Amino acid sequence: MRTHTTHARLRTWLTIGYALFIVYASLSPFTGWRNHGIEFSEVLNAQLGLSYTAFDSTANILSYLPLGFFITLTLRERFGAVSSAIFALTSGILLSMSMEYLQMYLPTRISSNTDLLSNSFGTLAGALLAVGLASQPWILYRLKGWRGNFFKLGKEVDFGLAMLSLWIFGQINPSLPILGNIFLSKVAQQPFVTPPPTTFDWWECVAVSLNLLMLGALLLSILRIPKNAAISLLVVLSVVAMAKFIAATVLLKSWALLLWINSEAVVGIILGIIVLLAVLGLSRVAVLIFGAVVASLYLVVVNLVLDSNAPSAAASVYHWHYGHLLNYNGLAQTISLVFPLLLILHLWRIRKV
Repeated sequence: MRTHTTHARLRTWLTIGYALFIVYASLSPFTGWRNHGIEFSEVLNAQLGLSYTAFDSTANILSYLPLGFFITLTLRERFGAVSSAIFALTSGILLSMSMEYLQMYLPTRISSNTDLLSNSFGTLAGALLAVGLASQPWILYRLKGWRGNFFKLGKEVDFGLAMLSLWIFGQINPSLPILGNIFLSKVAQQPFVTPPPTTFDWWECVAVSLNLLMLGALLLSILRIPKNAAISLLVVLSVVAMAKFIAATVLLKSWALLLWINSEAVVGIILGIIVLLAVLGLSRVAVLIFGAVVASLYLVVVNLVLDSNAPSAAASVYHWHYGHLLNYNGLAQTISLVFPLLLILHLWRIRKV
């Protein structure tokens, strides 16, 4: 029963977290609210396709697909496939309608019935995918077995796993150096032209090390066998690097394809791994204290020492220039600022587990 409860709770955390992602991406930067004299009924009854682009529709479908997937998979623990899918679709439609309604009051946003249809279709696709997965019990059984073998059980650990997903999601952004928090802002370069030399930024290197150590502290707190933290960390970093490369291939200009691998990140990762290996020998209480100190230092460095640039600074490295990318950059920056606070909260909650 405990295993059943912890899996349902983890899915609930993922569902709530992803719904918050959608709200942030839909309404950021949350400024300039005013009435533009438009009625929502006009938006719903407008001719379809007036503000349609293939990129917008694809982005909306892919954005809402995980929402339908998570909601349906969460509800399937207690309800039937049809009921779970219908509830997920209804929730996705209501959330999308709420976002489109609120976007009427934002000067930088356009409320569209085409977006509503795309979002609804994405939710439905995610719900059907979850129903199909749930109909294959051997897949879920193996996933549950894998989770139980590697991670502890309990609501605190569920929250930690949701945080791990949050960290990975923020790091996939290709306009951020790996484990870094300063957006790439190099101007477009001509092919075969050597870029001007830049000095090594030790503070950025320190931020990378602290970011890696935060991830290490999180893994140490949720892994069933803490000694596996180093290997688990390398696996997570490999996944992030692969995802970054794929995202960079799709989104960035050709000359910016590998800008996310810089010397500060490489040195910072090496130093962070060395420190993490030394931490493995500490007691559990010492590890929790170490994690809280690292998170606090990271907050100080990125907020008071580093001159973090705005998400729009990375515009020159992107091949596409859509508002979605700016919103994603803003979300990635927000995650880098919120994650240390969530980690401190998590370490406090897990101290007696």
